[in-house]
Amino acid sequence: MAWEEWEQLKAQATDRSSAHMRLNQLADVGGSGEQGLMVYQDDLGAVGHEAHELHGDLHAQADIDGMGADKHGNGSTTRAAAELKAQNFAMGGALSQTVKTWGSQVESLLQACAHISNHLNYSKKAHAHDDAMIAASVRHADGSTMSVSELNKYFK
Repeated sequence: MAWEEWEQLKAQATDRSSAHMRLNQLADVGGSGEQGLMVYQDDLGAVGHEAHELHGDLHAQADIDGMGADKHGNGSTTRAAAELKAQNFAMGGALSQTVKTWGSQVESLLQACAHISNHLNYSKKAHAHDDAMIAASVRHADGSTMSVSELNKYFK
């Protein structure tokens, strides 16, 4: 990696970090004096879908040992590590440890993606149910909507 490329990557990371800080310091919303962050159900669904897609792609592409697996489930990388160890090459043990570490890290990332996807899908459904319950509770027994002045009583 060239020095200029390294400096460019550092600058990009700094830009992302400062964008994150701006998000954490959300300005006054609508001049109301209150701060908040709006999240819409479509947004939750979209992020959950992206996490699901990432999980699928990662599962399919991140298995460095899975290619050329034998009848015992050992992939070509594991077999190469075993052969290098058998020939007394120190790289055999290092390669074996690399496969184990990589597999552990990939598994952690897969679990995180699944957790995000499942949680956001659940949140989307739960909020839709809550919205329906709220809509039902702000109606009169005959089904007509409450007036704004009646609703205002709930906020005092």
